[in-house]
Amino acid sequence: MSRRLAAATVLPLTAALALASCTSEAAPADDVDWDTLSREELAEMAGEEGQVVVYSFTSRIAQIEESFEAEYPGIDVVPSDISSSELIQRLASEHQAGAATADVAYVSDAPVVVTELMEDGVLTPYVPERVAEALPDEYEAPLVANRLSTKVLMYNEEAYPDGSPVENLWELTEEEWAGKVVMVDPNVRGDYLDLATEMSLQAEEMAAAYEEHFGEEITLADGVADAGMQFLADLYANDVVLVDDTDTVNAAVGATGQEDPPVGFTSYSDRRDNEEEGWALQVAAGAAPSPGIVFPAMLGVTANAENPAAARLLIDYMMGDDSETGGVAYEPFYVAGDYPTRTDVAALEDAVSLEELGAWQIDPEASAEHRGDVADFLLTIQ
Repeated sequence: MSRRLAAATVLPLTAALALASCTSEAAPADDVDWDTLSREELAEMAGEEGQVVVYSFTSRIAQIEESFEAEYPGIDVVPSDISSSELIQRLASEHQAGAATADVAYVSDAPVVVTELMEDGVLTPYVPERVAEALPDEYEAPLVANRLSTKVLMYNEEAYPDGSPVENLWELTEEEWAGKVVMVDPNVRGDYLDLATEMSLQAEEMAAAYEEHFGEEITLADGVADAGMQFLADLYANDVVLVDDTDTVNAAVGATGQEDPPVGFTSYSDRRDNEEEGWALQVAAGAAPSPGIVFPAMLGVTANAENPAAARLLIDYMMGDDSETGGVAYEPFYVAGDYPTRTDVAALEDAVSLEELGAWQIDPEASAEHRGDVADFLLTIQ
C-alpha cells in the first residue's frame, strides 16, 4: 500500500492543479495530460474523486472490485455486470442524452466498438505507459485490450474422455448431431454474431474443410453467398438449439452425468467454473477449419467520465502488475481460455496455446463491414 500510494516528489503541473481541490478549483479533465502521469500520481487524484463506475461484460468485475478496493481503500468501485450488447446500447444512449454514465467500459464486440463507440466519441482510449512496450500495436487500438477471449466449440470431457467427438465443423451438419448443437442466438449477442461473421469471412477455409470431410467440392444453395453461410444454413437446418445466454450453453454441454451430451459454442475460459458448477467443459482444440474465434476484451474511458483519474487508475490496475502472472490484479483473467495481450505475462502451463487452439482472430473492421449481411441472412434461415 505505501509503495503504491506514495506521492511522487514532484508532480507535473497539471497533476498538482488537479489535486489542489482543497484550496482552489480543480483543473478541468481536458487540461490534464493523462499519459504523463504515473500510477502513484493517478492514485492521488483518484483518491480525491473517491469512486469509479464501471460497466463490464463479465461477472469477474466483482473480483476486481474486491481486490482494487483492498489496494486503494479510499476508492469505491461501482460495477455493473451486463452483456456487451446491452453495455454498448446503454453507453451510446446515455452519451447521446448527456446523462450520467460509467467512467470505464470493459467491453468485447470490437466491431461495434470501432464503428459506433469510437466514431461517435463515446469512449476515449487510455494505454498505461508502463505496459505500452509489452503490448503489440493491435492491442493498443482502438482501445487497450487486457486479454483475448473466445467463442469456440466445447464438449463434455466426462462423456468423451478420449478427446473431442468433433474433428471437423461440418460434422455438426450431419444427422448424428441433429438437435445436439447449442449456441447463443447470434442475433441476440454480438460476440456470437462475430463468430458467425468470421465463418463467412473465412469462406475459403470452410470450403476446404467441407471437401476434406465429404470428399467433394461444396455446392452452394440458391441465395447462399459463400461456404461459411452455407455451413450456417446447414447447421440451422440440422436443428441447432439457439438460446439467450452463455450459461445455458455451458449447463447443457458441460453438466456431468450425461451419457450423450450436446456440444456447443461458448467461452473456453468458462471451464474455470467446472468444479463449482458441476461441469465437464473442454475445448475442441484443433477442430477443422477452426473451433471458433478469439477477440479482444477492451477497456476504455467514457468521454465525459465524472472520475477520469480513477477510471485510468482502474484500467492500469486491470492490466496487471509487473510480475510474470500479472499478480492479484490480473488473477481473474489468468485462467485457461483467456490469453494475455501483454508479451511479458507468461502463458498458463495447463492451457491450450493459441497455436494449438487454432481459432481465428477477428479483424474488427472487416467484421463490422460484413456482419450486417450475416445477421440478415441468419433471419432468413431461422
